[in-house]
Amino acid sequence: MEYNSFKFGIKYLFKALVLSYIFTLVLILIITFLLTYTSLKESTIPLLNTIIIIISITIGSIYISIKIGEKGWLNGGMLGILYFLILLLLNYLFVKPFTFDIFSFSKFFISLITGIIGGILGINLK
Repeated sequence: MEYNSFKFGIKYLFKALVLSYIFTLVLILIITFLLTYTSLKESTIPLLNTIIIIISITIGSIYISIKIGEKGWLNGGMLGILYFLILLLLNYLFVKPFTFDIFSFSKFFISLITGIIGGILGINLK
């Protein structure tokens, strides 16, 4: 990979991460309103959180794969991993210390697989 294509890849990766987190923020606001104004129970929050992560990573992975145009599975997988690591960092800074358990591992695995699938979809949508 040439330096210029690497530089463009980093640029698109950053844009895809921003896009993913914008979608995350919008979906969290929608879920917040639903929890506040409907009879939706708080026990559904973990499931809704996982759905939000899947949707956001898929959208970002499709975006980066369409923009770069090659190796969609790799670019999508990198996006999924970075999304998870940034989410982990934000969780550590604002909520609680990190503990690596089965829940964290499953979120990492979901992020990685979702990114790979989203990247493959993006290449095929191009």
